[in-house]
Amino acid sequence: MISFSAPTFRLLRPLAASAVLLCAGVAHAQITPTVPPVYPPPAPPLSDSAATVTAQEFATPSVVGMGPSKGLVFHYERVPRFNVMSDGKVVGLQDYSSEATKNARLVIKGYIPMLNRPHLKLILGVNYEREEFKFRQKPTGYELYDNIENKGLKTLGTQLAVIRPVNEVNWYIFRVKGELSGDYTSSALSVRDYLRVSSEFLYGWKRSPMFSWGVGLQLGYTFGRQSIYPAVLYNRTFNNHWGVEALFPARVTARYNASPRSLFFAGYSVDGLNYIVKLREPLRREGSIDLRTLELRETEVKFRGRWEREIYDFLWFGLEGGYRYNYAFDAFDRTNDNRVKIIDSKLAGAPYASVELFIVPPRKFLKKTVDKAPKP
Repeated sequence: MISFSAPTFRLLRPLAASAVLLCAGVAHAQITPTVPPVYPPPAPPLSDSAATVTAQEFATPSVVGMGPSKGLVFHYERVPRFNVMSDGKVVGLQDYSSEATKNARLVIKGYIPMLNRPHLKLILGVNYEREEFKFRQKPTGYELYDNIENKGLKTLGTQLAVIRPVNEVNWYIFRVKGELSGDYTSSALSVRDYLRVSSEFLYGWKRSPMFSWGVGLQLGYTFGRQSIYPAVLYNRTFNNHWGVEALFPARVTARYNASPRSLFFAGYSVDGLNYIVKLREPLRREGSIDLRTLELRETEVKFRGRWEREIYDFLWFGLEGGYRYNYAFDAFDRTNDNRVKIIDSKLAGAPYASVELFIVPPRKFLKKTVDKAPKP
């Protein structure tokens, strides 16, 4: 079971306020939380007319038919048993083979529209994530796994997204995000050691209320190590039921609108995580300095199906399941400029499932937005 310390709860309190602010007067702010990047929220479903009005005035990446924007998100994910094998890549480190009995993640996100103008939108986001592992042997006798089992891997971050519609056709997005990622505790936290920074820039074209696309660059940890790679955004609704939402190569998703209150998704996503792990006992290497800190790079590909459904006017739930393929779970010597791999691990592929609750803008606020909007 995932637990939180008192300092952690104090850090999470602002998230609840985020949802209240979002639903109180700026319900149509353009942002949708995602992992990896965050983008403006989609336009309301086809039954709502707000998107049609705004799309004719200023271009945005969202298209008609995409799901409602999310203000506060609670997400829990679980992977059952799977095999683990680790190969020591330097002299003096042993190999290891075992079974992980649990891999769970808790994610809480919130977003506050700081500025919501037709020509400029600023969105502040905060997030807290915790990943836990449990292994068959306790302790495992392998320093890396004993550390990540007894201390959860945490991420605490904040980000600022700038959405700038240029005119009726063009738009661009700039986002910068800072996160503290690792096995730190509230009593032992060094910003310098745990800080991870990512950013992105996209420039795009809104061809119609049903089609928007863009190109740009991302700097982040999607593929484990911090790197720059190109990105192509492609959002398109083909008819009343079918559409595509993609940010290639990180994710591609097909969408089916069963109704304005029920949506289905299928596709894949690439998720990258980067943690700093402080070892309780030094990792001893022959002919070299003992290691006390490791950089853990985790990259996985998920083939997934998802269902989102309205529970009540402002409350939705999401159910997701699929297959997780682990591409990398490797430890590096973060003190070495050459980034020498210390431990090469293989986590066996396994099915996974997740459940999510999220707060969205109430329909009455969307209706007020339409009533106040200038008529074309």
